[in-house]
Formats: sequence, structure tokens, C-alpha cells
Amino acid sequence: METTPNYKRTRLACFSAYLTMASVFCVPPILFVTLREMYDISYTLLGTLVLINFITQLSIDLLFTFFAKHFNTKWVVRVMPIVTSLGLFIYALIPSLFPKFAYLGLVVGTVIFSISAGLSEVLVSPIVSALPSDNPQRDMSFLHSLYAFGVLFAVVFSTLFLKIFGHENWTWLMFVLALFPTITATLFMTSPMPDMSGEDSKKTLIGSKERTIALALCVGCIFTGSCAENVMSNWLSGFMESALGIDKTLGDILGVAVFAILLGLARVGYARFGKKIAPVLFVGMTLSAVCYLAVGFTSSAIVSFVACILVGFFSSMLWPGTLILMEENIKNPGVTAFALLAAGGDLGASIAPQLMGIIIDTVSTSDLASTLAPTLGITPEQLGMRAGMLTNAIFPLLGIGILLITFRYFRKHKGTLS
Repeated sequence: METTPNYKRTRLACFSAYLTMASVFCVPPILFVTLREMYDISYTLLGTLVLINFITQLSIDLLFTFFAKHFNTKWVVRVMPIVTSLGLFIYALIPSLFPKFAYLGLVVGTVIFSISAGLSEVLVSPIVSALPSDNPQRDMSFLHSLYAFGVLFAVVFSTLFLKIFGHENWTWLMFVLALFPTITATLFMTSPMPDMSGEDSKKTLIGSKERTIALALCVGCIFTGSCAENVMSNWLSGFMESALGIDKTLGDILGVAVFAILLGLARVGYARFGKKIAPVLFVGMTLSAVCYLAVGFTSSAIVSFVACILVGFFSSMLWPGTLILMEENIKNPGVTAFALLAAGGDLGASIAPQLMGIIIDTVSTSDLASTLAPTLGITPEQLGMRAGMLTNAIFPLLGIGILLITFRYFRKHKGTLS
């Protein structure tokens, strides 16, 4: 008689993977000032590391979208954490060993651990989805909440480490962080993996016209949701310092940290109490749009501050919630579909923050800003910041429309998208 595998450790490994992935996103930017001072690397080149991060992840997403059947998913997911550790080690070693080629080492390290982050986005969610569970929505929501708490832990841990041991010892911080993925690797190596045969189905991506349209709508939802979340998460610190005049340290603690906490708590809350994802997505997208409009139009620093951090709460379920919506309505979506949605999310995380920067630079240096800003009692840069927030309200507003179309489409084709 065949015994049923115990997947508790597998689920724990997936949760651990999302926690450790946070270091890939948030720790390198914390080191930008240190890297500039120690190796004389321009901010433009340092900012390019963030772009390289997202482009690498997007490439992995697209690779799995079209060629998922050529990969051994169970083997790849077990190697994935080791790749993260390797990238972090290279990030720390090459600048120290070869200071004249420091930037090259940072690029190589960034590409390597970004490959792992892309794999994590593509593979961990479908693994959790395939695990036997009494409440799969709860597991998916909790999984994504761990990313927010991972960011919070990584920021606090890194800040304290550098404060205690000095910024010149940043390489030791990377070595310590590189040890955490080895725990994830050990868990994956010693855990049973679920049957993911659904990923080989001909219907995983384009099984029918209806299924293709359904996936395209989900990509639209996750793209706009990712834009709503990542514009604020990437620009919150700068906005509070430049537009609201809040001390950077205070702004990071009261702003960025609270944003991450609200992001995580909302996902945990849905994991514990949530039942219907559709109204959560609609309300989240609508109130995210309201917050962006409030930040763009109001002259009150308090209202702007509150609206900024509330975006963390309202946008929290827009990415994981779209995955839940897809699972509820499309039978056996498979790794390919998850990869496609991850690509949509990463595209939003790349485009929207970049658009914010372009708008700030364009508006703040314009003749209109130099004329209008003094009449409003603000600087041209502050006007540019608010114009950027106002313009980016277009993404959640567009998301509302896409969600309504998606809900109607799923109702019309209920039970047929299999």
C-alpha cells in the first residue's frame, strides 16, 4: 500500500524561498552609497543594477513561458537556492578581490541571483498550488506575505549590521545573507515534490481561444496591480524626503517599514479570513487609485503620508490575488501560466517606477514647473514628484476596467476553461 507523502517540509521550503528572495531585491540598493564611496561607481551605473535585476527576472519568466516542458521543474527548484547563494558570494567577493573590476563583479553577481529570483517567482507558486491543502487560497496568500516580511527583516538586519560593524564591512553582510538560502536548499533537497504533470498539458497556455483570452486578462490584471504596488514601494522613501520634507531615517522607518508591514499583514489577513478574491481585488485596485490621486492633488503632508503607506495595504493582494483568481477559474494552469503572469508582474515592476522617474525629471526641469511651483508654495522637484504620483494613478484606474472585464468573462465561461 502506497503511503501519502508528507508535504509539510515542502511547504516550509517554499515559504523559506520567498523569505530569502527578499534579500535579492532590497539589500543591494541599501549598499549604493557605500559602493559609490568605496569604488567610485556612479549612481547611474548603480541604478542600472536594479534594471539588470528586473530584466534578468523577466527573461527567466519568458523562458519558462515558452519552454517550460524542456525543464525538470523538480531539479531546478532544488538548485535554485544554491544559485542565490552563489550570486551573493560573487557580489561580495569580486569587488574585494578585484577592486578595479568592482562593477563587473556586481553585474555578474546581480545576474546570477536575479536568475534565482526569477525561478522562485515562476516555480514556487505552482508548487504551493499543487500541494494538497484544505485552503489553497490561504497558502498562496501567506506565501506572498512572507516576501513583505522578508523585505522588512532584510532591511532591519542589514541596517543594524552596517551600523554595528561599519559600512566598510559590507562584504561580510553579503556572506551572512548568502547562508540563508542554503537552509532553503536543504529543505528542498530533503522534501518530496508534488505531481506537477499539469504543466505538460497542452492546455496549460494555449489550449483554446477562451483559455488564451482568460490568461491575457489575468496578465493585464497582474501588470496593473504590480504597477500600483511597485511605484510606491520604490519611490516612497524618496517622495517622503523630497516632497514631504521628512528626515530620511524617520521616513524609512515610519514610511517604508510600515508600508512593508501593511503589505504583509493584509496578505496574512486574507490567508486567515479571506474567502472571495474578486471583491478584494476590485476594492484594492479602486482604493489604490484613490490614494495615488490623493497624493497627487493634496497639499497636506499628513494626508499624503497616510495615503502613501495605505497603498501598501490596498495593493497587497493585487499580485497574489490575481494568481488565486486564475487558479479559481482556469483548471490546471501549470508552470507555463504562472510564468506568464510572473512576466506580466515583473514588466509592471520595471515600467511603472521608471515612468515615475522620467515624469519627475521632465516636469521638475520644465518652464511650467518653475512658474507654477512657487504659486503652490512648493519646489519644482516637489511638483514633479506629485505629478509622477498623479500620472501613475492611471495604472490602478486601468486595472479597475480590466478587472471588470475579467470578472464578466469568467462568469460567461464558468466551468469551460479547463
